[in-house]
Amino acid sequence: MDSEENAGRNWSNWIEIPVEEFERAQSFYETIFDIEIQVMDLGALKMGVFPGRTVGCAICKGVHYAPGASGPVVYLDANPDLEVVQQRILNAGGKVLMAKKQISPEHGFMALFQDTEGNRLALHSNH
Repeated sequence: MDSEENAGRNWSNWIEIPVEEFERAQSFYETIFDIEIQVMDLGALKMGVFPGRTVGCAICKGVHYAPGASGPVVYLDANPDLEVVQQRILNAGGKVLMAKKQISPEHGFMALFQDTEGNRLALHSNH
């Protein structure tokens, strides 16, 4: 692949967030993003799929999923302004680890949070 082919490439196409207590995590994400998560029971794996988007995202409970605060940081889209989502985090049972701050004028804003399962994630928005 050359640099032209990589220019518009998404470097992620599916995100799975590990959870211990599925219903608690489902309630948390539905509350902070004001969405409805579609639940799929696949036997040994229970998956909650977020609606829409080009890059898919789901919460997952299963033998190979262990929540934690270390490892890669996933940035979730909180456009148009992540402040709205950030304000819902505490009431939904999560923690704001780093409040909204500007990355740069070209790259928008970010915040770090911990969900109800102990996962460290981030929010991103353009404003």
